[in-house]
Amino acid sequence: MDNYAVWAQLEARPGKEKEVEQFLKSAQPLAEKEQGTTSWYAVKIGPSRFAIFDTFKTEKDRTAHLAGEIAKKLFERAKELFEREPEILQLNILAAKAQGASGVPGETKAQSV
Repeated sequence: MDNYAVWAQLEARPGKEKEVEQFLKSAQPLAEKEQGTTSWYAVKIGPSRFAIFDTFKTEKDRTAHLAGEIAKKLFERAKELFEREPEILQLNILAAKAQGASGVPGETKAQSV
C-alpha cells in the first residue's frame, strides 16, 4: 500500500483557467514515466481551483517526485498561471481503499479461516 502522498492546490489567474487545465493534462505523460509515483491525479475543484494528488510507497519516491519534472514545470510557470504560489502538502496515508491496497499501512489483510 502507498504510505505517502502529495496534495498540491492551485488557483488559476483570471482568464488562465483553460491554460491551467491544458498544463495539468500535459503533465500526465511525465507522471507515467516516474517509477516511484504509484498514482497521479489532476483535478478541477471549481471554476478556477485545481489540484494534483499523487501517491507513493516510500518517502524517497515522494521526495524524488517533488524534485522531478512536473514540480519544476509547475514552479517555472507559477507566476504566469497562478494567483499565488502552489500550496504543496505532504501527506501520510493512514488508510485506503484502492486497487491493490491492503487497507492500513504496515498491516496485512486479515484472512478468513
